Amino acid sequence: MATSSVSSASSPATLPLPLTYEAALQELDALVGRLESGQLPLDELLVGYQRGAQLLAFCRGKLEAVENQIKVLEGAELKPWAQE
Repeated sequence: MATSSVSSASSPATLPLPLTYEAALQELDALVGRLESGQLPLDELLVGYQRGAQLLAFCRGKLEAVENQIKVLEGAELKPWAQE
């Protein structure tokens, strides 16, 4: 994703969501870095915050979907993760 300035006419709703959790997480990480830099104009901060909230909701939805699939596979009860 380019770091060029976002016009005030842009909104997070006009940007498509990434196809994967990993792509969304990467975009969110880059966005957080730009927001924390303190170098964005105020209108871009608002757009960035809105996009971040959209990406966060997307990631949470993906994680919840995977968790639900695991529950089905494990018999409706999520078991603790044990690394060996």
